[in-house]
Amino acid sequence: MSEHDWTEVVGAIGIFTLLVSVITVTIVQAAKTRRARTAGVREEEYRRLVDSAVQAQESNARMLAALDGRLNGMETRLGSLERVLKDVE
Repeated sequence: MSEHDWTEVVGAIGIFTLLVSVITVTIVQAAKTRRARTAGVREEEYRRLVDSAVQAQESNARMLAALDGRLNGMETRLGSLERVLKDVE
């Protein structure tokens, strides 16, 4: 092989290496971008789930507070009813 032939082989290998590198970097970056988008969507869904859970918890707390108020009123009435029954005996 002549010196000119070696130059062509080295040039071809260099161009091939450059193309493989560019293609590899492009594929890796596309995969990272896709993963980031997927993670963003997942985080948004998680935020919505957390918001609905917080609203449900607050609703439950309000209902329990109302129920507690009713129970306290019932305990007061029950206590007075017991006193009346003891007085009747």
